Amino acid sequence: MKLLGAITILGMVCLAVAMAAPPPASVLDTPQDLPVAFKKTAPENVEDLRAIQEQVKEVLKKTIPATVAIVIPDPKGKGVAAGSGVIISEDGYVLTAGHISQKPNERCTLILPDGKRLRGETLGWNKSRDAGLIKITEKGKKWPFIKMGDSSKVKAADWVLTVGHPGGYKPGRPPVVRLGRVMLNSKQWIQTDTPLVGGDSGGPLFDLNGNVIGIHSWISQSINGNMHVPVNIYKDDWDRLARGDEWGTEIGGKESPPRRAYLGVAFDPDTDDLKISDVYRRTPAARAGLKVGDVLLSVDGRKLTRRDDLMNYLMRKRPGQTVTFEVARDGSTVSVEVELGRPRDEE
Repeated sequence: MKLLGAITILGMVCLAVAMAAPPPASVLDTPQDLPVAFKKTAPENVEDLRAIQEQVKEVLKKTIPATVAIVIPDPKGKGVAAGSGVIISEDGYVLTAGHISQKPNERCTLILPDGKRLRGETLGWNKSRDAGLIKITEKGKKWPFIKMGDSSKVKAADWVLTVGHPGGYKPGRPPVVRLGRVMLNSKQWIQTDTPLVGGDSGGPLFDLNGNVIGIHSWISQSINGNMHVPVNIYKDDWDRLARGDEWGTEIGGKESPPRRAYLGVAFDPDTDDLKISDVYRRTPAARAGLKVGDVLLSVDGRKLTRRDDLMNYLMRKRPGQTVTFEVARDGSTVSVEVELGRPRDEE
């Protein structure tokens, strides 16, 4: 029996963040010895699976309350950014992906598991590393938070947990938790085999002691190609992020994930249809006029019946190429031409 893929667990979510200096690595809890099952190549028996399950449950007790959903309307009305984040100080800072927070000094909403919405503001954005920071602006409360770990100590084959809101926040649905393993780690990226879906971006990657070690960035078509921003990048850039600086260039260096064509929509992860559930702001889809509720019928004359049809077609395309969708909208069929972009493509 192997457990190298992901185990999907539904937990409860909580959101928030406050304002204070990030907790230094020196005050992290002393790492606990993990059950023997985590030291094996794969679980070997039911006892191993139970040990893994119990450890995951313990970690989720403290990590879920610090995980947030993020919604940022586009100032021009062209869609929204829907993603996830994690609170790392009791008085209001939230780590997220830069392509979710984007421009500094914009208003955003953070949603608690009970549906309560909190006001927030975007801060700094390191474009080169896809690192972004948000601050909750609600006053007079301390928020649940998780300490930042040391991503330099992450090793290949380490077990990890990803948490987020695939497909965007849904009222009454807790955040989705997945268990996986690290494929490789560098100063620039952590690569794992934990499945991610649009909407997970910006969410936390936890070690099995419950520390934040990364933030979801690049969602790959293959299960073992998902990329996360190492948390040490946020530590190194903290002053600039907290100050609200915007710097760097779009990801594309030799250490970055390969460039693929990007559309900028999300679908309901609980179905396999092609009805758009979110159009992300400042994306090719938003600029072309695709809307929430549109159903994609075909692309360049090719009929679409499942999402895999769309994904397989787009994988053969490159940024800058144009595709034409036939879309079912409000009882009629319309044609929408989209110039594909790069992930995290900005205006």
